[in-house]
Amino acid sequence: MSDQKQISHRSWKSIADDQRIENELSGLDPFTDPFVAAVHATRMPMIITNPRLADNPVVFANDAFCRLTGYERDEILGRNCRFLQGEATDQETRRQLHQAVEHAHPVEVDIRNYRKNGEPFWNRLLMAPVFDADKKLSYFFASQVDVTLERERLSGLERDNAALVAEVSNRLRTQEERERELALALRAGGFGTWSFELQSRTLTASEDCKALFGRALDQPFTFEDRIAAVHDDDRRRAIDNMIEAGTQGREHQEEYRIIWPDGSTRWISSRGQPFFDVAGRPVRVAGVSMDITHAKRAELKRQALVRLNDLFRDLDQSADISHAAAEILGQTLDVSRAGYGMVDRINETIMIERDWNAPGVTTIAGTLQFRAYGSYIEDLKQGETVCVDDSRLDPRTADTSAVLEAISARAFINMPLHEQGGFVALIFVNNDTPRHWSDDDVAFVREVAERTRDAVERRRAEHELAELAASLERQVAERTAELLRAEDALRQSQKMEAVGQLTGGLAHDFNNLLTGIGGGLELIQLRLAQGRAAEIGRYMDAAQDAVKRAAALTHRLLAFSRRQTLDPRPTDANALVSGLEDLVRRTVGPAILVETRLAADLESILVDPSQLENAMLNLCINARDAMPDGGRLMIETQDRLLDDQAGRKYDITPGNYICLSVSDTGTGMDPETMSRAFEPFFTTKPIGSGTGLGLSMVYGFARQSGGHVHIHSTPGMGTTVAVYLPRNGRAVMAEASPALLSAAPHAQGSETVLVVDDEASIRMLIIEALADLGYDVLEAPDGPTAMELLAQGRMIDLLVTDVGLPGMNGRQLADALRTTRPGLKVVFITGYAENAVLNHDHLEAGMQIITKPFTMEVLASRITALLS
Repeated sequence: MSDQKQISHRSWKSIADDQRIENELSGLDPFTDPFVAAVHATRMPMIITNPRLADNPVVFANDAFCRLTGYERDEILGRNCRFLQGEATDQETRRQLHQAVEHAHPVEVDIRNYRKNGEPFWNRLLMAPVFDADKKLSYFFASQVDVTLERERLSGLERDNAALVAEVSNRLRTQEERERELALALRAGGFGTWSFELQSRTLTASEDCKALFGRALDQPFTFEDRIAAVHDDDRRRAIDNMIEAGTQGREHQEEYRIIWPDGSTRWISSRGQPFFDVAGRPVRVAGVSMDITHAKRAELKRQALVRLNDLFRDLDQSADISHAAAEILGQTLDVSRAGYGMVDRINETIMIERDWNAPGVTTIAGTLQFRAYGSYIEDLKQGETVCVDDSRLDPRTADTSAVLEAISARAFINMPLHEQGGFVALIFVNNDTPRHWSDDDVAFVREVAERTRDAVERRRAEHELAELAASLERQVAERTAELLRAEDALRQSQKMEAVGQLTGGLAHDFNNLLTGIGGGLELIQLRLAQGRAAEIGRYMDAAQDAVKRAAALTHRLLAFSRRQTLDPRPTDANALVSGLEDLVRRTVGPAILVETRLAADLESILVDPSQLENAMLNLCINARDAMPDGGRLMIETQDRLLDDQAGRKYDITPGNYICLSVSDTGTGMDPETMSRAFEPFFTTKPIGSGTGLGLSMVYGFARQSGGHVHIHSTPGMGTTVAVYLPRNGRAVMAEASPALLSAAPHAQGSETVLVVDDEASIRMLIIEALADLGYDVLEAPDGPTAMELLAQGRMIDLLVTDVGLPGMNGRQLADALRTTRPGLKVVFITGYAENAVLNHDHLEAGMQIITKPFTMEVLASRITALLS
């Protein structure tokens, strides 16, 4: 048969097969083909697509596929299988299916499909191409399997496996990170790790641990090597401690010295713990070691400096101080010798009075020539510290090394000490073997050197200062004696000047007053002789007025000196000012406007009200005199709190004060006048217009009452004088004014009064006055006479006594009489401030004071008040 006929035959046959298969699949043929019958009957979902039609539609779907997808057959046929896919279908799976269809390759994939009701399921699709007899693609045959449950189980296993893998990875990564962190921490902290097997006595050391012992990384480092490296003095303790830690199952911790191969000494701190086998038996000790040389040396040096300072405080001689420093240096640096010496720069010598030497090392105390031991003197002169690690190798000492070795100084530090540019002293350390001197060693020697030099110079200066002080004390004593003599002379001169000023002022005023008293008495005597008694009244008034003025002058003097006798009572400052207001207005005259400004609710002050009235009146009179052309005068009261600063300024106790001030708009005072305002007899008024005692009396009264006086004044603007008196707060009690003697109450019965005064005239006046009042009167010139009088059995009701009696004073007499006559009434008479005798603040009940001069009316009123 020709080729063309064969092709035609095949084409016809292919078309016939297609038609046949299509009929069978569509159900037109009664499933006579075994394959078709099997496809129809199988429970596995199956479909056939026709790639020769557009979009490769489904041309056959068995009942199992319809049940799997939920679609009817007529909803499936003619559609591409993509209708079963959705948003969750994997794009890569789609691409694989597309490639298989495009290239007619079989493919097996698990694809996520969706049933008609939207429910997703996993479909294991096995798709294969079907070719005709001419090897042309006829169909795609695809079987379907629902593997949703399998996929979910597999997914769970995969998730668990992935989680497990992730956990293992994380733990491995964490372990690696921790191991790296630990290694970094150990390296950063200078730690070396080691492990010691107890049974085999095998030591395993890390590279860092080898480095701690000065070993190269490629060198072996056995347990024996470690033992040999430990300092002789520490070996037994360090090794035994590590072995005992394993055998006894306890922690190992130790500090010890090691010797490096180069001969240098280091400090090591080791710490470890035992590890046990399953039977609980210790098998090894593992731990870490670190170099603590720097910290250990720093601590030893710190302790050495503390000890050095303690020694310096107790030592007085320079030689002892330098030897203490040498001993500290030698022991701390563990050298053969240490010392301190004074340098003669010109002769190039050092004088060592006393050095410190280790056991077996000979002293070199004495005078040494620098050049006998090398050429380094030139460096010392320049102020450079000379450090020689090995005298045989240093060019400055190579030629003299034998001499240095003979004195145990093969290695040394020589540190010069300079003062005012000169090389004056040297501190040194020697070692009999080669030794590398670290910067810390040099710094420590320098610290000790400076402290030693300071201590030596301080002691020398202290000795010189002590000698100078002794000399100065003698000079000061001599000079002080001279100054005291000069001061005594000056004080005597000032005293005489003050006495002259005082007596001059007193003489002037008292001569005027005595003239008035004496003239009045003479005229009274003359008129009585002439029979003209009716005319003596005005002379008596003049004499009594002079007496009152003399008493006022005396009070001013005593007030200035703070020696007047005060009778302090709770006093209302506002009431006192109000009571004075009319008197002040009459005193200053109509040209001056008088105003008061009184603070409300003032508490009382404890003062002598009559003296306060005197003080305020004096201030008002001064204000009047400062305003000759008229003006304004203000009297003011205030409640003031003086703090610590004000207390120091005014020299009074801080606290609450009542301030009474008098202000004027007068001429004012300049600073010089203000500075002398309180001086006695100082006045700016014309002669005869003032005594100069007014302000001094106010000042003395205020100070004696526990207060202060302050002046503020501006020339041409006016002056304010403020009197500060301590606030008291007690209730104020009014006092009745004394009646005239003629109207004074007489004795109620046979009351007896004892009058004791050493002044006969005063005694006579008191006796006459009391006799006129009907009292029985006894008299005595002094205390002993009064005691004898009463010892005879005489009874008295009241004692009137002068305080200033000769021998036994009035207070002593009263106390003595009260021992046998409790409750005896007493009236004390005083001429000046005998407060130390009277102790006025502690007068007992039934005691009162009268100040000279006094009127008989006052005396009679006090006696009557006491006896009633």
